[in-house]
Amino acid sequence: MIVTPPRIDLHTHSRASDGTDSPHGVLVAAGAAGLDVVALTDHDTTAGWAEAADAVAVTGVALVRGTEISTRVRTEGGSISVHLLSYLHDPGDTALRAECDRTRTDRLTRARRMTALLAEDFPVTWDDVVAQTGDDATVGRPHLADALVAAGVVASRDEAFATMLHPGARYYVPHYAPDTDVAVRTVLGAGGVPVMAHPGAGARGRTVSDETVAALAAVGLAGLEVDHRDHDDAARRRLRALAADLGLLVTGSSDYHGTGKRNRIGEHTTAPEVLAQIEERGRLDVIRP
Repeated sequence: MIVTPPRIDLHTHSRASDGTDSPHGVLVAAGAAGLDVVALTDHDTTAGWAEAADAVAVTGVALVRGTEISTRVRTEGGSISVHLLSYLHDPGDTALRAECDRTRTDRLTRARRMTALLAEDFPVTWDDVVAQTGDDATVGRPHLADALVAAGVVASRDEAFATMLHPGARYYVPHYAPDTDVAVRTVLGAGGVPVMAHPGAGARGRTVSDETVAALAAVGLAGLEVDHRDHDDAARRRLRALAADLGLLVTGSSDYHGTGKRNRIGEHTTAPEVLAQIEERGRLDVIRP
């Protein structure tokens, strides 16, 4: 008898941040795609966890509770944005909650400032942005992009991000994010498992060096998200070799955002033995049907 290994996607987003599906809808989509396990990793929030957990029994898809944390690495040429996936941490941990709350608050301030700048040249208002944002969602550039699409300024989120929402555009405003090494230590303190998201996605902006990854591994970084649509074959080979050299876990995932991105849920997956190590290290359990 041939046993098919479980299919596991460890990076998705819901309307609790910048996805277009509800947390329940993410698990429905995961089930329809033939996934056995999915991680909900909304930006700087755990707001979708409870609803997603309620959907486990209905959908038959196991849930890994996580968060994608906005961080930065300081360099001589400025800072580099690094997204850190935290799996199975204590949502009540004071230090981690404080960092995420600070980032979310500053994201809101930044979104208002960017909207004001955009309004100088385009027919978009703060009310338009709010209309594109779910209740208690972490406000981000995708919601500004959706408002621009709704106003007919651009055809898609991708077009908005490539033009007026690009870091080089005059409408762009940075937001607070903790240093990545501090975030790694904070995640570990909360009982979480820190994995760097899409570390080789050069099209998004500057990426950190192998030396920086090694330094982060030394303070507790647990893994690298290697199999991701924003990595070409060369990037995947390099990152897989780097992970092997540093003893890091290798994950794969979709970075699903519903209709907000082209990424298809389950298009890249994580090996079951890697998930087993994540669960062994994390403070929380995977919620299973």
